Parts: sequence; structure tokens; C-alpha cells
Amino acid sequence: MAGINFTYLNGPDIEKLAMTDAEILAAVEAGLIAQGKGECVIEPRMHLTPDPAFNGHFNVLRGYVAPLNYAGVKIVGDYVDNYKRGLPSEMALLNLFDPETGMPKAILDATAITEMRTGALTALGAKYLGPKTAKRLGHIGARGTAYWNVRLLDSIYDFEDIRVHSRRKESRDPFAEKLSADLGKPVTATEDWESCLDQADILVEASRLPEPKPLFRRDWVKKGAFVVPYGTMSTLPLDFTDIMDKIVVDDRGQMRAGHLGALRPHIDAGKVSETSIHGELGEVAVGSVPGREREDETILFWHRGLSLSDIALGAAMLAKAEKMGLGQTLEYA
Repeated sequence: MAGINFTYLNGPDIEKLAMTDAEILAAVEAGLIAQGKGECVIEPRMHLTPDPAFNGHFNVLRGYVAPLNYAGVKIVGDYVDNYKRGLPSEMALLNLFDPETGMPKAILDATAITEMRTGALTALGAKYLGPKTAKRLGHIGARGTAYWNVRLLDSIYDFEDIRVHSRRKESRDPFAEKLSADLGKPVTATEDWESCLDQADILVEASRLPEPKPLFRRDWVKKGAFVVPYGTMSTLPLDFTDIMDKIVVDDRGQMRAGHLGALRPHIDAGKVSETSIHGELGEVAVGSVPGREREDETILFWHRGLSLSDIALGAAMLAKAEKMGLGQTLEYA
């Protein structure tokens, strides 16, 4: 078994890749299209909570993308109080394997991958399901994925008005300032949810609540809006889904997985089911299910995070790293 090696891309390597918005979106969209064509295997995520006192858990995501010839497993820690230790709330590793032999091919620092692919899925949801012209974005949450939500959505829409809010002023103000600098336009940090979300064209909720709480009022959602709630703990009242013309998910299987997520109370109450949803985003991407059909449609897109997106973006990063001479070759056997 001598001579088996694999590639390791650490955090600095990932940063040096300087993935462009277009590269990120193209990679994640390729995974979506493979899913829509039935060229993938997706295992719903699993959760591991070591101790409730730690206020965090691990997500384990598993999948196979045939066109890329990779199987992958990502393990990501989700620890809400990490900011108190100066650490990101989400840190991850992505393991890529040869699907025919099981041989390890690569390990990547997947913290940035998690943030980028989440933002890309939000933006691609808007590409297929959002209004053709959207001038105002309201975004709740200031974690790493939030940055990429706003940045990649703006790369599609070039918003006139971007408003952000998070629970802690010490996080939301710097978040707005960074976005303003990077996007080259004013980004407003608001004092509350209503002033952030009310009557926006696109409304994104990526909050970090310790427990479910109905903070997201449906009367803030105007006709024809595009809504993306993906906080771990639901902020949606039970009647929130009643105003939606379409509900689209990233994967039906994940509707059955675990006890967390924005629509979990609605599924448990029987208000949302696999038969009542419009379809999966991958199906929309390949045209087997229609996306937005009218400008006055109010559409909700719930994504919990696809292993396919991690694998697709990881594969794109590996290919770019090889061209740039980045990464380490580690000996396996």
C-alpha cells in the first residue's frame, strides 16, 4: 500500500486562492445541476451534541457527486458562544475520497467553504426564484455565512439599499462597515428586525438564537418577495408559510433529518410536507420544476446546507490550487 498520498489545503491556502464571486457561484451551481439530474447521492446531515452545556453541536454532511468523481464528508462545529473566545462560530474540515476505491484524496479547511457555499446557495436561490429586479435587501445575522449571503446576492442584483441587523451591536456595526468597504456602497446596520426586513424585496434570516422564537413577522413580507430563512432555531410563526405561493427546499431528505431548522415547527405541525413543497432547487436549476413564474409570487427557499455544495466547491478549490502550486502533499501509506 506504499505510495498513497493526499492533498491538504489549510486556511492560508484557501485564502490565497482568492476565489472570485463567479467561481464560487459556478462551482456550487454545478453541484445543484448534478443533483437535479440525479447524478448525486445525498445523505441527510447528522448532529452530534457532545454536551448541552457547551452550547454547540457538530453537523456531519455526506454525499457523492458523480460528474466530479468525488465522495465527501464534512464535519462542521456550530458553537454559538465561540465569539467569547475569539473563535468563529463555525469551523470545519472537508474530506474528499475516490468513490470507487474509498481512497482519501484531499482534506480541506472547510470553514471558508461553509461560509461561501451557504452564501452561494442563497444567491442561486434568488437567481432562480427571486424577483427579476430587487432593489432592497434585508438581512438578519452577521456570522460568516451572512457576509457571503450579502456579497453574492449583491453580485447578482447590485442593490440600491442593503440593511443588516444582528443581536449584538458590536457585531452588526463592524459587519455593515466591512460590507460597505468591500461592496463599495452604503450598508445600513439597523436597530431591530422590523426596520431591517419590512417590505424588502429579498429577506434573509440567518440568526443565532439559543431557542426557537417567533421574531419574523409575516406582515413584513410584501407580495412578490423572496424569503430565505435558514437559522438553526426557527424564528417563523406557524402561520408564516400561509402567505407563500411556493416553498422550495435544497433537499427533501433533509426535511426528515433532525430537530433543527427554520421550518421544523411547520413540518412537525403538518403545515409543510414533502408533498406540499414546490420542489428542490436542483430541480428548478435543470428545468424539471418551474422557478418563479410571476413577479407577484411570494416564494420561500429553505436550505439547510448541501454536502454536494461543499464537495463541488472543494473540488473547484483543489483544481485551482493545483494550477497555483498551493497545498501540501501528505503521505497516507
